[in-house]
Amino acid sequence: MNVKNVILASIVTTAISCQSVKKNSSDFENYPVREGELTELEYSPAETKFFLWSPMADEVKVLLYESGHEGSAYQTIPMQMGTDGTWSAQVEEDLNGKFYTFNVKMNGQWLGDTPGIMAKAVGVNGRRAAILDLSTTNPEGWDEDVRPALDNFADVVIYEMHHRDFSIDSLSGIENKGKFLALTEEGTKSAEGEKTGIDHLKELGINHVHILPSYDYASVDESNLNKAQYNWGYDPVNYNVPDGSYATDPYNPAVRIKEFKQMVQALHKAGIRVILDVVYNHTFDIKNSNFEKTVPGYFYRFNEKGNYADASGCGNETASDRAMMRKYMIESVLHWVNEYHIDGFRFDLMGIHDLETMNQIRAELNQIDPSIFIYGEGWAASAPQLSQEELAMKANAYKMPGIAVFCDEMRDGLRGPFSDDHDGAFLIGESGHEMSIMYGLVGCIEHPQIVNDSVNYSQKPWALQPTQMISYVSCHDDMCLADRIKATTPDATEEERAALHKLAETFVFTSQGVPFIFTGDEVLRDKKGVHNSYNSPDSINTVEWKNKSMHKDVFNYIKNLIALRKAHPAFRMGDAELVRKHMEFLPVEGSNLIAFMLKDHANGDEWKDIVVAFNSRPETAMVTIPPGEYTIVCKDGTINLNGLGKVKGKEVSVPARSALIMYRK
Repeated sequence: MNVKNVILASIVTTAISCQSVKKNSSDFENYPVREGELTELEYSPAETKFFLWSPMADEVKVLLYESGHEGSAYQTIPMQMGTDGTWSAQVEEDLNGKFYTFNVKMNGQWLGDTPGIMAKAVGVNGRRAAILDLSTTNPEGWDEDVRPALDNFADVVIYEMHHRDFSIDSLSGIENKGKFLALTEEGTKSAEGEKTGIDHLKELGINHVHILPSYDYASVDESNLNKAQYNWGYDPVNYNVPDGSYATDPYNPAVRIKEFKQMVQALHKAGIRVILDVVYNHTFDIKNSNFEKTVPGYFYRFNEKGNYADASGCGNETASDRAMMRKYMIESVLHWVNEYHIDGFRFDLMGIHDLETMNQIRAELNQIDPSIFIYGEGWAASAPQLSQEELAMKANAYKMPGIAVFCDEMRDGLRGPFSDDHDGAFLIGESGHEMSIMYGLVGCIEHPQIVNDSVNYSQKPWALQPTQMISYVSCHDDMCLADRIKATTPDATEEERAALHKLAETFVFTSQGVPFIFTGDEVLRDKKGVHNSYNSPDSINTVEWKNKSMHKDVFNYIKNLIALRKAHPAFRMGDAELVRKHMEFLPVEGSNLIAFMLKDHANGDEWKDIVVAFNSRPETAMVTIPPGEYTIVCKDGTINLNGLGKVKGKEVSVPARSALIMYRK
């Protein structure tokens, strides 16, 4: 009796259409798990082997094409069922440069062409997989590419960017606008002579670039790139191939792969690691997804009524808790690390995934390089089909050592809730948000001075270590910081808003968590007030490089904040016990004033005790400090690590809408 008959003996016959597939998750438990890797193609000049895991199929065939997008198949090859639900076929000739699809037949109906679930090279728009020797896509020196050194996750500084936003501006000085190659160009300058591109990143001082989804996604037509098209890319099609819209030639499967590698290589040479935004929690659609055309229903969760669940808010949610989906996610992540030298991953709606899967991914990456950084959104759009205790939610971060989560407690305590762009908080002088911000400043860990009942969203610490907390005030998925400040301070002057902008970023970079900045926030980038610009035109999303000249003081301030954090380990202790020992909040009178001391921190330099104070009031505030002589390094929107003057006594004034940082020997 073959595998399929064994399975059919214990489960209900699977329906074909996405409208009629209605199963409980237990129906899939008897599906076999493929042994070894999920490879679907093994190429050599002498032969090519094809594999597809589809345990419920009646038949499977592989179709060969001359083109990645035109014409019909020139050959159809029947595949044979193996012992673990995997079908295979072999062609003994050199198929290099050809294309292929699979077609699965179930219950007498062919499901339609698919490049498979593990395609690693594709033609235009990803409809057909390509037969390619991946080693031929390696740029010169790829074997010598080295991941930049990283001693501790506390040293990570993240810069989130979208390829098109960052380089499409006509005045960027970048030749390959909107492409992977934009991040390989050195010496680029704006019309005003300011550094742009990769030189800008080096000047700013960040050491990790988080690139928005860069795998093959659905919403941009790669065959019509002469037409301006825009999307963030959170609509996956082929998870294991770079998207063709960011390549100079989307028709040639090798080009997108090589150019992505060139981008990684250039960033590594610049001392910058690369984080890939991954969206395993849902697919672009169900009916046409590669998952559904391979094993209908298996890769998705269903609700209690037997319909497709939708915790992603995008029409479906994948089933990471199912053995082969878990295996898929692990192998996909490993492919990006091994083939593309990726240094980290940001998981979209990580709260949909189960804890076991995320912890297994962390364990697998630890075997390669434990410095590979993982973080994600610790929430879902709606309740997933697993219990809260099983999910990679923010509240369960303590169950995921080595995985970080975005901190919306401090974010919203600073600028106001995600749900209302015009509702402000601490930055605009509203009281009652101080404890939520202090919670973020310590890295969301247990701390004796944090009154957890007064924190906005979490009534207990969720991080074991401060490096599990992503410290941020804006990202792609919301108003950018300049727009949010403008929306909540409609009567403020530009100078006052710039001051609040600097103040907000000072919280981010003096937090014991891992700092994260959205591309362009360092130059007061705006998105014309648009909250959800996922498919807005370039006129909304473009980072205008003239802003770097117009707001050079903001850029210099944030650049110096990063330098300050790098120079003094007290700002990045990376250990919860050390934070509890050395970080003490100072007493203040009234609201909209927060101050803390990093005390007794002998770190090889003269900065033994550091005082940091934040004042969002429209007037100067006074803070009581331990008596002594202090050197001021940040005051009134200016930072100078060599000093801005000295102050003595047991009280210090903090100018309006600004931060004060000073130290004593």
